[in-house]
Amino acid sequence: MTEAKTVLVTGAAGFIGSHVADHCLSLGFKVVATDDLSGGFIENVPAGAEFIQGDLRDAAFVSSLWSGRRFDVVYHLGAYAAEGLSHFVRKFNYETNLVASVHLINEAVKNEVSCFVFASSIAVYGAGQTPMTEEMTPQPEDPYGISKYAVELDLRAAHEMFGLDFIVFRPHNVYGERQNIADKYRNVIGIFMNQVLKGEPMSIFGDGLQTRAFSHVDDVAPIIARSPLVEAARNQVFNVGADTPYSVKTLAEEIAAAFEVPCNIKHLEARNEVVHAFSDHAKVQRIFTPPPAISLRVGLQRMAAWVKGQGPATPVKFENIEITKKLPNSWRA
Repeated sequence: MTEAKTVLVTGAAGFIGSHVADHCLSLGFKVVATDDLSGGFIENVPAGAEFIQGDLRDAAFVSSLWSGRRFDVVYHLGAYAAEGLSHFVRKFNYETNLVASVHLINEAVKNEVSCFVFASSIAVYGAGQTPMTEEMTPQPEDPYGISKYAVELDLRAAHEMFGLDFIVFRPHNVYGERQNIADKYRNVIGIFMNQVLKGEPMSIFGDGLQTRAFSHVDDVAPIIARSPLVEAARNQVFNVGADTPYSVKTLAEEIAAAFEVPCNIKHLEARNEVVHAFSDHAKVQRIFTPPPAISLRVGLQRMAAWVKGQGPATPVKFENIEITKKLPNSWRA
């Protein structure tokens, strides 16, 4: 590159977004970082990035990001990724995860952005499709997955109509340093670790036999950051994350081991969720040839060390529940 690319990273005070911003800086990009700080923390924004606080649901704010600037790439990681809760906050979900994304896509088209990189989710696949492959027809079962798939479809339409290149990643169950452990509705690893720090039992919905492939952020963020430099990745969809599924019960046992404490579990009523969810990653491995993945045990040890340094957090209640019917009792408190 003769001149450093200028890139916009949304959700840059959050978990995955801050790591992507880090890796963009390491690639020599000029990074403009934005976040509304509703679930992120200003200290997560990497030094060297220009930070602008604002709400992507506000079309005027999104437009203002281009005032006096030109972005080569938009990395859109700003979202509220609570699959289960999305049933009960439908309006909030669609405004935050769909409408805000459309505001960004509009500006990307109008300002001739070279590539729009979007963090979708394996929630688009729905149930009964394991291992999940990119060739499968998505059948999302919750409003969160629906909103993510709608953005994917909108990006494809924008590419066909206006020539906006895109790259879609479907990460899953990402964990690691900087994750918000105060969010009691999502990020099971953060929830469990916070409970351990507070001397509380780890709360499992149902029998704990539901399976996920838990992915360390360092196996995800570097690929997302360098993707616009990989020509073969343009206008493609990629699953990204770990290959090996573990039950939630086994996860709890591994977290207890990482903290060197007895495994104390409390079973709650089962909730409506996909029971088994893990992906095939042959496509991302073929295009990006990433290094070997971080094992769950090593990744949990790394995150546990960081969490111990942070200390316990008070779980934050979501204040704007729109539907209370069938809301899990543990979320009512």
